[in-house]
Amino acid sequence: MLLSATEAINFRNLSGRIEWGPRLNIIYGNNGQGKTNWLEAIYVLARTKSFRTQRLQEAIKFGEQVAVIKGIVTTGSDLERELQVSFQDNSKTIFVNTKRETLARYLTQLQIFSFTATDLEVVRGVPEARRRFLDRGVSSLRPAYLKTLADYGKVIKQKNKVLQFANEGEFSLEKTEDLLGPWNEQLIRLGTLIHRAREDYVAGLNSVLERQLFEKRDVTTRYVSSLEGKGDLGDYESLLRSRIAVRLPAEVSAGYALIGPHRDDLEILLDGREMRAYGSSGQQRSALLLLDLAAISLYNSSANDHPVFIIDDVDAELDEGRIKRLLEYLENRTQTFITTSKRS
Repeated sequence: MLLSATEAINFRNLSGRIEWGPRLNIIYGNNGQGKTNWLEAIYVLARTKSFRTQRLQEAIKFGEQVAVIKGIVTTGSDLERELQVSFQDNSKTIFVNTKRETLARYLTQLQIFSFTATDLEVVRGVPEARRRFLDRGVSSLRPAYLKTLADYGKVIKQKNKVLQFANEGEFSLEKTEDLLGPWNEQLIRLGTLIHRAREDYVAGLNSVLERQLFEKRDVTTRYVSSLEGKGDLGDYESLLRSRIAVRLPAEVSAGYALIGPHRDDLEILLDGREMRAYGSSGQQRSALLLLDLAAISLYNSSANDHPVFIIDDVDAELDEGRIKRLLEYLENRTQTFITTSKRS
């Protein structure tokens, strides 16, 4: 899988089309010229989201109403697909070969991994950032997982509506339990699938991290269930069912769902130190980079394919020696895009 070209129309300060090489692509320029904008455009093309803003409309060029990003993806059989993301106001449309496509199918068209300042939230930020990291990794290997996540999100949304009404005194506890019954059954089924998929993925990451990749640093991860210490995690489905029943009054009191994998976390350790609490800025960057490389390695072996890997402001994050080792490691593993303000 290769991104052979990207075209941007009214996206930030970009205008025009760039043809990309199949291996290493270096975007060089002074600060403020739009280097990162091209990486962002590639990211939006792959994921339909930005790594810089939650509101895509903020990326529309001032004075314009619509922004469009297009890309040509070439597969190993030399077949070409044209991807397109268009957005305006609060709407977004996605196309494959000029035909509207569902999000779940679109997200399988171009696999991307990223190492940016925003991605450091995976190591130093809130649990939600680490759950997203896990879910992106799982879905890169199992596209059907995207639907499981989407269905789980809908179930949590509906359950929260019932709990909010119950919290406001609209329903008795018995009535609330009856209304939540069908939603809890779906939550248990989908939650169990998510828990198992994440655990399997973390085991895969650790098996790759044991090889120490391109530098000798001891990085390990551990999937931390919110039900840890509450019973037998080996029988997660039964444990989830029992905890949902026990915690019903607490959920009514809170007005939202307290039990399920949407409350889980990922522990990341470098040389035995938990990165979020004890890691220096440099150690956190090292841990994130090694996590990315492990995720890429899993994708290489599972999909037998090369993903896109973007690295923003590479010389600000890594010294020259590590950049050299990193790029050597990535050779024949990814199509790489990096930005730099240093010609050397």
